[in-house]
Amino acid sequence: MSTQADNQELEKEVPHIIVEIIEYVPNSVVTKTIIKKTTGNVTATSVDTGEEMSVKTIPFDTFIQIIDGTAQIVINDKRYNLRLGEGIVIPAHQPHSFNAAEQFKMISTIIKSGYEY
Repeated sequence: MSTQADNQELEKEVPHIIVEIIEYVPNSVVTKTIIKKTTGNVTATSVDTGEEMSVKTIPFDTFIQIIDGTAQIVINDKRYNLRLGEGIVIPAHQPHSFNAAEQFKMISTIIKSGYEY
């Protein structure tokens, strides 16, 4: 498996077809940054068939939405099969992983803090 990441934010004030901003790459997981801020970030990820994203735990809530294909996600040892258009919140501090029985693309939104006025 190879992992590719593009940490440059998407151009602002330009319409984007989100499912097309990231391509599938054979035997790879590819990540594209949409927005990256100290308070959180939004990324698009493509995962090729048969690839896995290993178990990790982060200290923030994360919202995942499937924008192409079907993803298998395990949160705290419970398996979920998410289809196109479905989303799920991964609670902070919970171990989670992804498996691609078929290729899929997802948007991941991590919220690190609220807005201070």
